[in-house]
Amino acid sequence: MGASTAQEMRATFRGAMARFTTGVTIVTTTTPDGPAGMTASAVASVSLDPLLLLVCVGNTLATRDAISGSGVFAVSVLSRGQEQHALRFASRCDDKFAGVGLRTDHDLPIVDGSVAHFACNVSEEIAGGDHTIFIGEVVSCGYSVAPDPLVYFGGQFGSLCDPRSHAQLEFDWQLASSV
Repeated sequence: MGASTAQEMRATFRGAMARFTTGVTIVTTTTPDGPAGMTASAVASVSLDPLLLLVCVGNTLATRDAISGSGVFAVSVLSRGQEQHALRFASRCDDKFAGVGLRTDHDLPIVDGSVAHFACNVSEEIAGGDHTIFIGEVVSCGYSVAPDPLVYFGGQFGSLCDPRSHAQLEFDWQLASSV
């Protein structure tokens, strides 16, 4: 699919990027007025030495100013079943943290039950069009081997296929087809 006008190109770009499967995260920070956060898929590893990762935050979002002001942020990588958290933090509701379980072993808000988490000090802010790219030096991180990660593709949430359940579904389908 091609595009000719700038508007068509933006629409095509969005459609093409929607075909890029990504993890779903919640990026959080603290402010004097309380925690701030947003859903993000633009998160990536940058370096192992030093440990760096990046997050991209829309310039019109309150979370952008909160991260810039605090100089710290956390990334919680969501697990399957946490879609409601992703939707809540993607909205502009007043209290995104209401009813969301948070880990108590960090100074930054980290979503309980997440597959992985990273606590970072902002080491660099880079202008990136209508977003700000925050590069964070990782000061703490952890992960769980048990949960299935929440993924995003084509504008929908999903999860990775568990080969055991996939094999069972295939067997059940073949059994039903043979009857």
